[in-house]
Amino acid sequence: MEVITRLVGDKAAVIFSRSTCDMCHSIKALISGYGANPTVYELDEMGPEGEAVERALVEQLGCRPTVPAVFIGQRFVGGEKQVMSLQIKNRLAPMLMSAGAIWLWNGH
Repeated sequence: MEVITRLVGDKAAVIFSRSTCDMCHSIKALISGYGANPTVYELDEMGPEGEAVERALVEQLGCRPTVPAVFIGQRFVGGEKQVMSLQIKNRLAPMLMSAGAIWLWNGH
């Protein structure tokens, strides 16, 4: 978990991803669509550190599948189901605002 804590650090939005994952691409596009600039870690491009992150996501956070794994405001939000649920409930943008990932949002 140490490696995840270090990578998430003080960043407003972090997405752990794989470069070949379609759902990861969709979640990145969704969050970026609000004007956020999330820090994205492509686990398959990180070598041994990516493998360590993937192990921690499974063993300590219970991520199955392991990616996408989204952190907003240093808090683990979850994977695509949790992020899409927040989107449907109009709670994703306010969460991004609270974390400082976006500043303006014209939500209705």
